[in-house]
Order: sequence, then structure tokens, then C-alpha cells
Amino acid sequence: MNTPKIPIAAGPFNSSVESLKEYQCPEWFRDAKFGIWSHWGPQAVPRQGDWYARKMYIEGDPHYKHHFETWGHPSKHGYKDIIPMWKAEKWDPEALMALYAKAGAKYFVSMGVHHDNFDLWNSKHQQWNSVKMGPKRDVVGEWKKAATRHGLHFGVSEHLGASYAWFASSHGADKAGEYAGVPYDGANPEYHSLYHPNHDEPFNWGRTWYANNPQWHAHWFDRMKDLVDQYQPDLLYSDGGLPFEETGRSLVAHYYNANQAAHGGKVEAVYNHKDMGTGEFIREAGAQDVERGVLKGINPLPWQTDTSIGDWYYSDGFKYKTTDQIIHMLADIVSKNGNMLLNVVQYADGSLPPEPQKFLEEMAVWIAVNGDAIYGTRPWKLFGEGPTDAVEGHFKEDTAYTAQDIRFTTKAGSLYAITLGVPQGEVRIKSLGQNAKVAEGIVASVRLLGSDEVLKWTQEPAALVIKLPPSVPTQHAAVLQIGFENQPTAVMVPEEAISK
Repeated sequence: MNTPKIPIAAGPFNSSVESLKEYQCPEWFRDAKFGIWSHWGPQAVPRQGDWYARKMYIEGDPHYKHHFETWGHPSKHGYKDIIPMWKAEKWDPEALMALYAKAGAKYFVSMGVHHDNFDLWNSKHQQWNSVKMGPKRDVVGEWKKAATRHGLHFGVSEHLGASYAWFASSHGADKAGEYAGVPYDGANPEYHSLYHPNHDEPFNWGRTWYANNPQWHAHWFDRMKDLVDQYQPDLLYSDGGLPFEETGRSLVAHYYNANQAAHGGKVEAVYNHKDMGTGEFIREAGAQDVERGVLKGINPLPWQTDTSIGDWYYSDGFKYKTTDQIIHMLADIVSKNGNMLLNVVQYADGSLPPEPQKFLEEMAVWIAVNGDAIYGTRPWKLFGEGPTDAVEGHFKEDTAYTAQDIRFTTKAGSLYAITLGVPQGEVRIKSLGQNAKVAEGIVASVRLLGSDEVLKWTQEPAALVIKLPPSVPTQHAAVLQIGFENQPTAVMVPEEAISK
């Protein structure tokens, strides 16, 4: 076994790639399918959406314009002055978690730290944190207590790795106008613990996401170790590839070893990272994350889509996803062996805008009827059929499905067919026709979840044809539960169905 340079908890994992490839994803994550994320912090205050702390220092950017017109020039009023304005005065984690649990979330993820370098916990290594400033509350700790009380697994997200270069914009100055050449407040050494010291490592999204400074790597490790040691999350998410080579691998090894010790010798932790931008991607080391997109086909390893109902932080005028869109994405993702982690946008005060509130209410109704087709399921021989297929990759989530698009899941001897829309009249499932190569055999039963009506159906050579009642029990999508004669539904993933 290689000895890591950075001390980690004792256990089977170390900082080598080979060691982390021995990881096995826990069943709770594979069964959970749907999680809710609170991507929230001081950047919600301006009501301008994501990356405010960086873009407010980029002359000509709409965020810069908004900041200048609202609070003044960033040489005088900077991001440090936004932080005290984040008071979270209406934040009730207990009430929100009750809504999230009712809407079907099986795990909850708290923002730990965004690129803004502000820790949302009682941080030992960063004075700029939510216990000492802003709301003066342990945001991560309070979210965890609420999640635990409601039976949800708990996770944290870290976006810190990119912060060193991401925040370099705060060290600049205007190139034109009244304030040309006047340094922004990030150049002031008094605030370098927030904005980082001046440096010459540029930020270029997707290419120079992570800085090379070894002191920064060590500081990142200390803060992330503090986060996982204090709160022992079930899930840890990194916004990008695995940061900083051996330093990052050491952190993941420590996280898994400590989790195993706390769970009687079994690793129950999940690490999410992406195959985009800089940093390492070790697919077997955790559950791959795809930002605002999906993978193509059934994947042999569990994975996750992370997306948001709106912008990542609250933004005035932003167009929200509909409940239809979210449920259809969820069904497509689950049929391909994935999970969905959905950010539910909050106002700066901690309350919910009306659009997320409406979604949670509608999702609660749908999942109460159709949850059997989602939770604890595994992929079938095919992920689905129909005229529409989602484009693979990050930031490609605008697929418009129809009621003729069907996604399959399996559990306990049943095959579930989820229509990505509300069907009318009949449903035709070509994959279950008598002549279909993937058919399970003779269909013995068909039931519409949420309905007591006895359905009429025929298994024809070209398709299983199911006559529907005049109305289906739920909006957004319908679910048909199908059984077969003398043959339990196979939960299998043939090689030709897998996206390598």
C-alpha cells in the first residue's frame, strides 16, 4: 500500500487511483433516485443568479452594472459587504425539510462552500463563515439535523477548489470611466482571507479551473477534512473533476475510511465528481455527476444528474422548469441507472419563491401515486422507447418529450413503463410486442398506478396495446405496472444497451 503524503483516517483506501477504483456504491444511493439540493448563500442577496461574487468585478458584465447601480463601485462596496446582508431571517430548515420529504426526496444536499470562499458551517480554517457572519447560524449543521429527523440521507457540496482563480476578478480594476485604474477591494491585503492573495494564475472556465498553488491545495484539504469530519455526510459533491491529484485523492480516501469506521466496516458514503474541466475523473471512485444533462443509454455504474429548478441562486425573472419537465427528466435518468439531484431555489431570507413551492406541491401528489416506479428500481434491458432521445452531456437538458416516449424501470418482478406525458386513449409499447427481441414473454397483468380500473390490453405481434380509462390518476406522467407469466422481470443490463 502506498503511504499518502497527507495523513488520512486508517482504512482500506489510500491516495492511489487503483485504491479508489475498489470503491462500491452503497445501495441506499442506488435506491434513493431523487435528492434535493440547497444551492444557497450570500450570492442570493442581489437576486441576480449564479456567480455574482465573480462577475460583479468584471467591468461591463450585467452583474457589475447591477452592483454599481445598487450599492456603488466595487472598490468601495465589494462582496465582503454583501455577506452581512445575508441574514436568512425566514429560514426554517425543519419546515422546508418536511416539504422536501413529502415531495419525495430521499437525500438532501447542503451547500458547504461555493466559489465565493464563504463556509456555511462552523469552520475551523476560515473566518469568513456563516456562524461568525451573515446569519450567524451553522447552516450545514442545521440542515443535517432537519434531514436526519425526516429520514433523509445528508450530503454537502464543495465548490472551493476553483475559488483561488475564480475570485481573481476581485483583484482587478476598471479599464475605463471615472474609476479607471482604481483597484477593487479584493486587492486590499486586509481582505485576502476572503478574496485570496494576489496571484498570476488566471481563471479560464473548463481549462484552468483549479489553481496550481500547493499552499492552496493544502488549505483546501484542511477545510474539506474539517467539513467531512464535523458533519460526517453520506454524500460529498465536488463541482468539477477530483481536485489537486494526490491531495484530492487523499481527501476522498480519508472520507471513505472514516465513513467505513462509523458504519461497522461498510462504506456508506458517496463521492460525486465530473468528467469536465480540469482535475481527475476516476469513474469507479464514486458516482459520476453530470451538470444539467444526462448520460446516453443504461450505464453500468450509478451516476447522478445535478440540475436546478431555476438559476443556481435566486434570480429575478428567471424561467423555472415545470413539474412536467422535472418528472420527465427524473424518469429518463432513473431508467438509465441514475439519480437526480435538484436544486430548489431559495430567496436570500431562506423562504421559497412561489414557483418552487408549486413544484413541491405537485411533485408530492405525483410521487405518492407513482413512487414505486422510481424508488429502489433498477434498469431493464432497454431504458426506453419512443420518438425522442435526450442528447448526452453537460448543459443539454432541454429535451421536449411526448406521451409516446416511454421509460422502463424494474423492481420485485414487475416492469414499470413511465409515459413522459399524459397519454390518451391507449398506450402502445413496441418493446413488449410478441415479435420484439427484448420482450420478456407473455404478459400476464397490466395495472395503471393509482387506478382501480381493470384495463383492457392485448399483446399483439408489433406491440403491447393498452386501453386507458377516460382519465389517468395523475398529471405529468402515467405509470403502467406490467407482470409476466411464469417469468420474473429481468433486472439486467446487456452490453449492447450500455453506454461505455
